[in-house]
Amino acid sequence: MAGQLRVYRRRIASVSATKKITRAQELIATARIAKAQQRVAQSTPYAREITRAVSAVASHSNARHPLIGERPNLRRAAVVLVTADRGFAGAYNSAAVKQAEQLVALLREQGKEIDRYVIGRKGVTYYTFRGVTLAGSWTGFSDNPQYGDAAAIGDTLIESFLKGGEDGGVDELHVVSTEFHTMLSQTPIADRFLPLEIEESTEPPPGGVFPLYEFEPSPAEVLDALLPQYIKARLYNALLQSAASEHAARRRAMKSATDNATDLIRQYTRLANSARQADITQEISEIVGGANALADASAGSE
Repeated sequence: MAGQLRVYRRRIASVSATKKITRAQELIATARIAKAQQRVAQSTPYAREITRAVSAVASHSNARHPLIGERPNLRRAAVVLVTADRGFAGAYNSAAVKQAEQLVALLREQGKEIDRYVIGRKGVTYYTFRGVTLAGSWTGFSDNPQYGDAAAIGDTLIESFLKGGEDGGVDELHVVSTEFHTMLSQTPIADRFLPLEIEESTEPPPGGVFPLYEFEPSPAEVLDALLPQYIKARLYNALLQSAASEHAARRRAMKSATDNATDLIRQYTRLANSARQADITQEISEIVGGANALADASAGSE
């Protein structure tokens, strides 16, 4: 019984140490979520207005641009997967990877070759372990992305798209990220970033009718300046959404782990108390038995 009691006490100490770690991770994630949500909210107006500006230029002019319109022969597609650099985030990374694999399977059914790009160490580790070749990877900023990170990634992706599939580039660009809804709801999504499509519609655009712009020096040059910024702004927003989702998923996972640790400590404490009580009962029984034996021996000698 004494050995069993020592085992329970060691388990209580081990689980208590783990609980301290998970509780600390939960508090850190909680503190970072508010800032991540604020950054998402701050980036949304810029993304919305640059989208309206691009739509206005495309609607009020006949300018052509390599980033706009379907290509006649779609041979290669780029899939960019956004994951986390660290673990302890529950199903956040696995859900994003699953969404990316479903997209890859769909594109392959359409007869397209795939170039994989991964953001985050967890995604890089996943594909490296399985021997999958990556066209590019970026790590070290998943929980706190900056616009410079999105701009560097965007430049690489736009350069590959402008080359085209026949010259070693790609003909489509898809981004798989995680959209933040609430603290309890985050959804992996797949968006096609390139090529951009112009749709004819009689419905008024979001935000109201476009103003009558005067383009200087020309609509084509305005598009040359706006479209790369538009792609980078969308990519930056996707990174921010994924960062907020990562913190929320980590907080939820760490809270669940902390609660489970509390339940285990309570369970092991009850078992340890039972074992200790059994030891005490056994010792009392031995003492009483010994005293009775002595009394019987004394009575026999008399």
